[in-house]
Amino acid sequence: MTQTPAPHTHLEDAQAFVLGTAMCALGVTMLTHLGLVTGQTAGLAVLLSYATGLSFGIVFFAVNLPFYWLAWVKMGPRFTIKSFVCVAAVSVMAEMFPRWIVFDQLDPVLGALLIGAVIGLGLIVLFRHGASLGGIGVLALLLQEKTGFRAGYTQLIFDLCLFAAAFAVIAPRLVLFSLGGAVVANLIIATNHRPDRYTGR
Repeated sequence: MTQTPAPHTHLEDAQAFVLGTAMCALGVTMLTHLGLVTGQTAGLAVLLSYATGLSFGIVFFAVNLPFYWLAWVKMGPRFTIKSFVCVAAVSVMAEMFPRWIVFDQLDPVLGALLIGAVIGLGLIVLFRHGASLGGIGVLALLLQEKTGFRAGYTQLIFDLCLFAAAFAVIAPRLVLFSLGGAVVANLIIATNHRPDRYTGR
């Protein structure tokens, strides 16, 4: 007989939010150091920050604001509040980490793959505790819940459109490196966050 898993406690959620957001912020720190982009709303924020010169943290927080209404209506207040907290945490950490972490050498190809892995794992931690980093992640989780279409695949489609736009902002080789990292991130999510397996409560 299959037992229903117990919901996460507040303490378990808290440690997961710290870990997941820190991993994503670390990925963004490596990403911006190399001048690469990533997928989802974070990628859109990175691209806009490159194009405008504005801070990633501020842009990332701002571009997520329109999605909170959708999250509140479709996913509920608990999910929305958790996601808001996680977006705010990544925004702050992404501003602070470059002051504490300096890369003397980071190969762009290896860096892109590591960035994809770190961000992908960070997102899984958040997803499994009922949160996201807002934006396209909200849409992706909603589609997975309603249709079974995997969240990672929805994000991958969005990413392809985002990377097409990136060719107008950064060098083509950097776009290709970034695309490799995004594929890694989304495959990790698609493989490990599935409606027929553990998705968290």
